[in-house]
This record gives sequence, structure tokens and C-alpha cells, in this order.
Amino acid sequence: MTSQLVDLRIDRSSPVPLYHQLAEQFRAAITDGRLEPGDSFENELALCQRIQLSRPTVRRAIQEMVDQGLLVRRRGVGTTVANRKVHRKFELSSLFDDLSRAGRAPRTRVLDLEIVQEPRAAAALDLHEEAELLSIVRLRLVADKPLALLRNWLPPAYFDLTREELETTGLYDALRTRGAKPVVARQSIGARMPTAVERRHLNLRGSQPVLTMTRMAFDVAGNAVEFGDHSYRAEDYALDMVVDER
Repeated sequence: MTSQLVDLRIDRSSPVPLYHQLAEQFRAAITDGRLEPGDSFENELALCQRIQLSRPTVRRAIQEMVDQGLLVRRRGVGTTVANRKVHRKFELSSLFDDLSRAGRAPRTRVLDLEIVQEPRAAAALDLHEEAELLSIVRLRLVADKPLALLRNWLPPAYFDLTREELETTGLYDALRTRGAKPVVARQSIGARMPTAVERRHLNLRGSQPVLTMTRMAFDVAGNAVEFGDHSYRAEDYALDMVVDER
């Protein structure tokens, strides 16, 4: 694809560094679709001349976008817009809600919905290992492309959840309608090679890895609400966090 010119406004009187202003405007263009995955990125020298910024400043902005996974550099091809990732902030929300807020039109396919005994999940929910749980397996898609395979286990209070409900709304929204409000969670993030089931449902090939997240969520009274074990296409998903000095 040919490079797309993005209208840029640089405020030289702002305390925000010039390279960051530039990177943020390109980030917005990628997010709202003015720049599409696979689009060639504007030539570095031409960009310098167009907006009257130094080459080191422009180069730093481009590097920031590469580091954030927004741009990809390929030898012989040049710099292009990367596959659009889901950038999920470290806050207690559902993937469905995050995608909906970003205007990504998520779709859910329920692969399995049954009452089971699962000792690992029961322990996470502070229940006896032989307790019956509602097991939910969903495939989350964006633009008809698979993004995540979501496995969740819920305590008996939520056995009335239906396949139709889970395919039209997010799990946390369904829980809220039943008076449950997850307010705190313990999460663990990892990465590994996919299982055969994940490879098939997420349309993964070769050595493509999955990003994983396990989560135990609790309500305001400290009661366990759900236990989740999720896997995501690593090339299409990212977790953003803000860290500060203690």
C-alpha cells in the first residue's frame, strides 16, 4: 500500500516533547483507522520537511511507535503500520467492554457451557474441590478474526447464565445484572506455545505464541466471583500499564 499523509499539528510552545506530540498524533490515526494495517509509513526525510522538525526528533517518534508495536520495520519493505493490536490497560474490566469502548465491534461464539467439577478452578473460587461449577468456553472475535480463547469458571449462583446472553454481552455485564460486581482481581500474565485446541481456534501457525492471563476476581465483600484462564493471539494483543516509583 502507498503511504498515507496524516494531518499533523505541532505545538512548539507546549511542554510536551515534540517527538511525543508527533507519536501521539500518529497513534490516534492508527487507532481511528486513518492509517490501516499494512499501510506504508511516510518517508522519514519527507516527514521532516513537511512538518519542519529535525530528523532526530522524527526518528525518535518513529522509534517510540515501533517500541509500542504500532509500526513494523522490515528490511526491503520499509516501515509499515503493524497489525492492529488490542491495547488493554491494567484495570478490572472485561475484554468485551474494552473492545466495545474502542469501537472494535466484538463478537462472541460460545464453544462450551456446562456444569463441571474442576479442582483447580474450585480452589481458586474458595470452594471444595468437588464443588460443581459453571464452565464457559468462548471464542472472542474482532472483524470476524479470532482474538482470544476465554475459559471461565463460576460458582453455583450463576448457573442460570445462558448461551444467548454470553454471545450478546460481556461476562462482567452479565454478572452485574445478577448483583455481582467484581472490584478487585489477582492476575498472572504469561506467554507460551499454544495447545492444539488454541492453535485451531485462534488460527495460529508455525511458532506463533499465545499471551496468557489467569484471573481470580472478587466482589466488595471478598467473595470469589469468577476464575478465568484466557489465551490471546500475541501478535494482536498487548497489555498496557503505568508504573511509578515507590
